[in-house]
Amino acid sequence: MHSGFSHNPALVVSLALAAGVVAQTLARHLKIPGIVLLLAAGVTLGPDGIGLIRPAELGPALDILIGFSVAVILFDGGLNLDLRRMRRQGKVIRRLLSTGVIVTVVGAAAAARLAMGWGWTPALLFGTLVIVTGPTVVTPLLRRIKVRRSVETILESEGVLIDAVGAVIAVVALEIALGEAHMAAGALSAPLRLVTGLAVGLAGGGLMGLLLRWRTVVPDGYATIFTLSFTLAAYQLSNALVPESGIMAAITAGAIVANANPESEREIREFKEQLTVLLIGMLFVLLAADVRLAEVAALGWPGVLVVLALVLVVRPLNIVVCTVGSGLDWHERAFLAWVAPRGIVAAAVASLFATRLDAVGHGYGQQLRALVFLVIAATVVLQGMTAGWVARLLGVRRPGSKGVALLGAGPGPRLMARLLEDHGQDVVLIDASPGVCQEAEAEGLRVIFGNGLDEGVILRAQMDTRRVAVGATLNEGVNLLFARKMREDAKVPRVLALGEAGHAGVTREHFAAAGVGILFGGEIDAEMWSARLRRGKTATALWERVDDAAGSNPDLPPEARHLLLPLFFLVGGGKLDFIDERSSFGKGKKVLWLLDQGQAEEAATWLQEQGWRPCAPPMVG
Repeated sequence: MHSGFSHNPALVVSLALAAGVVAQTLARHLKIPGIVLLLAAGVTLGPDGIGLIRPAELGPALDILIGFSVAVILFDGGLNLDLRRMRRQGKVIRRLLSTGVIVTVVGAAAAARLAMGWGWTPALLFGTLVIVTGPTVVTPLLRRIKVRRSVETILESEGVLIDAVGAVIAVVALEIALGEAHMAAGALSAPLRLVTGLAVGLAGGGLMGLLLRWRTVVPDGYATIFTLSFTLAAYQLSNALVPESGIMAAITAGAIVANANPESEREIREFKEQLTVLLIGMLFVLLAADVRLAEVAALGWPGVLVVLALVLVVRPLNIVVCTVGSGLDWHERAFLAWVAPRGIVAAAVASLFATRLDAVGHGYGQQLRALVFLVIAATVVLQGMTAGWVARLLGVRRPGSKGVALLGAGPGPRLMARLLEDHGQDVVLIDASPGVCQEAEAEGLRVIFGNGLDEGVILRAQMDTRRVAVGATLNEGVNLLFARKMREDAKVPRVLALGEAGHAGVTREHFAAAGVGILFGGEIDAEMWSARLRRGKTATALWERVDDAAGSNPDLPPEARHLLLPLFFLVGGGKLDFIDERSSFGKGKKVLWLLDQGQAEEAATWLQEQGWRPCAPPMVG
């Protein structure tokens, strides 16, 4: 091949970037795990294929490129860690990061020794390499199949955090095997690296979170490059202080920034998600191209037996040990036992092992890397392709058409969310104001920070599983856009939006044309009711219709709109149902009303005149 192609590091990187994006785009259309096509692209374009991508041409720059990319990828993983949800599953997560690591190392090493006939040193090194799972595989998988939140939290948290633990343990094991560290020193260096990374990540993430909250410090449009530069700096600073501690620093910094709720979190997430997709594609293509197919094929059936042992014996044993007394049922535990695909960190560390072992004349470096890549390919294909089917078989998928999503976390949406949750419904609020989100969280409500029209926020809110989506902000135009998008894109069965009385911008015809119901049955003075709720001047009361002679139209006449607001129907089983313009206030209907405390008597009089009777005394709300 022409030397311009075979000896051109810049071309190698650019082709890997392009191939990675094309492979992941195609995988998205085919609805299969992206890594399947990334591995295929790397092999096809690499030296064993047509030879366009030759990672060896990068020399030492490959390690630097891997390091920077892993830092960004794991920072993005840290951004997705929800500390509140993690606390609820803290026992299992802690065990997976401690006891589970021991089970995996010992089990994988035993499998490699028995099946491959290796000595204990290479077998144990292999065991440390397959500790990690990885967010690059697990997170896209969970977004696609949508399992119960307890299972999702455990797998996501394990995937991110175990990368740091596994990488550190693997590097320490390699140093001991190469004689660069004694056993005792190595045992002490592992927690030192993790603690150093944690400290640097806390400091770096805390500083980023603090500065991002000050618009005067970080101008509009600079938040993404600000966090990118600080992430890379924290990663390399931690590595400079204590080698291989940077992974923990990147993860910790991401988690701190996300849970600090900066105003620019939305744009940071969007930028990091896109950059992560780009870097994952590039790395997998480069690392797959660097593996020789002949080395993988040479593993033969013993290599297949090692993979089967990891999937069918070691992982299930790990989950059994780590979930004892956890409260998880056997269906959830079985799904956790099945899903443990390996990702980019396993591939990157395996390549490091091969390079360093070959440099000192050990003959098993390439075998180790080949076996790790066989594990990656097999687990991604096998578990990635079957996880949805296994989740359905075990009954751990979240049912569709369940729960409510409310755009807005102001006083009105918060009241609705509390009432719905009190009556057994799952509710999530979405808002782009950090202060309003904090108020909702202080009330114990689940809230997602971000723009409700953004794809990333829609994914995090799991809108495709929602039964109802409601635009409930004080901006009726935004409400209508949100509701229409949820109906058309997320296929939410029922969508409603709040309409503002007296505004000519959005009409009933616009709601009807968009297939969106009008919340509360008609347009209201939303700002007035929001102010009353904020001042604590409202109450809720349940009334039943005993006479519908006055009509059944839910759209209140002007004289009643300032007195009361029809929040929900109370239906069978003690559930609440939304009211829209198609609803009927016929005889026997029970409605939960929102009243102005100062005009409660006038409201009661009006209701009685319309054929309603109280079911319970009003409650302050």
